[in-house]
Amino acid sequence: MNIPFPFEPLLCFGWLSIMLIVGIVLRATVPFFQRFLIPSCLIGGMLGLVLLHLNVITVPVPMLETFAYHLFIISFISLGLTPGNKKEQTGTGKDLTRGAIWMALIEGITLPLQAIIGGLVVMAFGFFGTELFPTFGFLLPLGFTEGPGQALSIGKVWEGYGFQFAATIGLAFAAAGYFVAFFVGVPLSNHGIRKGRAVHAPRSLPREFLRGLSGKDEPRESAGDQTMHSGNVDTLAFHIALVGLVYILTYALIKFVAGLMDPKMADMLWGFFFFAGLLVALVVRLVMSKIGVIHTVDPGVQRRITGWAVDFLIVATAMAIQLVVVWDFILPITIMVLLCTAATTAIIVYLGNRIWSNNLERTVAIFGTCTGTVSTGLLLLRIVDPEFKTQTALELGIMNIFVSPVILGTMLLVSAPVLWNWSLEFTMLVFLAVLAGCLLAVKLLKMWGPKIVN
Repeated sequence: MNIPFPFEPLLCFGWLSIMLIVGIVLRATVPFFQRFLIPSCLIGGMLGLVLLHLNVITVPVPMLETFAYHLFIISFISLGLTPGNKKEQTGTGKDLTRGAIWMALIEGITLPLQAIIGGLVVMAFGFFGTELFPTFGFLLPLGFTEGPGQALSIGKVWEGYGFQFAATIGLAFAAAGYFVAFFVGVPLSNHGIRKGRAVHAPRSLPREFLRGLSGKDEPRESAGDQTMHSGNVDTLAFHIALVGLVYILTYALIKFVAGLMDPKMADMLWGFFFFAGLLVALVVRLVMSKIGVIHTVDPGVQRRITGWAVDFLIVATAMAIQLVVVWDFILPITIMVLLCTAATTAIIVYLGNRIWSNNLERTVAIFGTCTGTVSTGLLLLRIVDPEFKTQTALELGIMNIFVSPVILGTMLLVSAPVLWNWSLEFTMLVFLAVLAGCLLAVKLLKMWGPKIVN
């Protein structure tokens, strides 16, 4: 049979959709998933991973990686295009800023800490005769603190430098990070509630929150407002078109800059497409604001696009993990994950018990972020602050402004052994300096006091 058009990309999208729907059904019906708040996208993605390896469904892994890579970029572009709500902009104050800076510094501590743990494990394996690629351990913080998109993007670039299967190993670390976020973060949140540490402790979590969907007669949150006349163009189509515009502008920018650079650096630049997309989106948003048309971008609608991209991204990244590859490196991966989980939990809980207010809320929010993504942090926060009555949710958003220099610097630093031929030992020393600097900043800013909670 001669099929006139290629169907593979849409068939891949179709399987991702089916897995997401199955995940939604399982979250709504299986108490285990509700107890640990496992998101539908992760449930569906892991089920899809199993079905792929059982040959029940057939989707090429490279296509799943391609979907994940581009969805990751779309999520960052959409994030950059999203205007802030006026209601959110009024919630300023000294405590708000301090909270955001504290969480930014915590991420600045955990990211290099995780990199050092990964590096030490690589060195230990080398000492006992098993040579791992120098940046193997740096996939640990990329997967945990940065998330699946960064692990995939940077991992793909490293494959061009001889690190075989770097992308799938990075995705394995990212998936492990999500499981740590929920299987450690949820009990951590519940323990804090039992100890009376939550400022607005709920009696019980809402049924729709546990099941992951609204009931027939339950109130529903608005998805956004129409900013276009339906007789002309659909509002959703306009918002997606803006994402497409920024995508083309970013592609042209990256291609132009890459042509001016050394080939080695130019290859690495494509791994930072997401960050360039965020910056271009912010510029486009600024221009729209200056010419007086920013009102056509609705925050609610734009957030739906971001959420759509992230949900499908997680399904694709989970399904793209090659279990055969992971099994070959199961020992170093397991050791790194266990050590990282223990160290990340210990440092965040220790410092979280020594801040001035909202200890539990800020602790679980940043724990979820440093093991998964900001969305994971918000999920854990909702357990202890269901209606977001504290300012922690807003602090988590503002945190990204303060932490961006550290994130960008460490994103370059993880590639130093392949970019600039730095030794693993020297790279880890620089990570140690970053960690020490952030710890010192916490102390100097008086965010590290005596233990004030049980």
